[in-house]
Amino acid sequence: MGILIIIGTFVFMEFVAWFAHKYIMHGFLWVLHKDHHVKENSEQVLEKNDFFFLIFATPSILLFVSWKYFAMEELFYVAMGIVVYGLAYFFIHEIFIHQRIKLLRNSNNIYFKAIRRAHKIHHKHITKEDGECFGMLFVPLKYFRKTAVQQKK
Repeated sequence: MGILIIIGTFVFMEFVAWFAHKYIMHGFLWVLHKDHHVKENSEQVLEKNDFFFLIFATPSILLFVSWKYFAMEELFYVAMGIVVYGLAYFFIHEIFIHQRIKLLRNSNNIYFKAIRRAHKIHHKHITKEDGECFGMLFVPLKYFRKTAVQQKK
């Protein structure tokens, strides 16, 4: 049962991330997210946007602390699902898409290319308004189609 809770939480976290990205990061906390879209210093390693790591880690930390206190094993599995999503986010967004660590630069995998394409479209918008593609792992089908057509050329 625990693995199902972890997987369910992981999938749910994509919707949480989409919502938070669209309505919080591109909303009232744009002040923290703006430097992710508009680079003021190209040599700067950390961004204000990186504070979102702490914000998103807080629920899993609280769940890890409370699962023993409340003797509810399910809280542990939910916390693990959030952690696994956070790790996926780090590898996909930070390493693969933004190349903070130079790995997987030349992947021909259609899924990875579609993710990268959708994220580039998201970053075309340098203001908090008029954005698109707020998710990370679930990419609209049109980006898969465009990637597939481009690969056939």
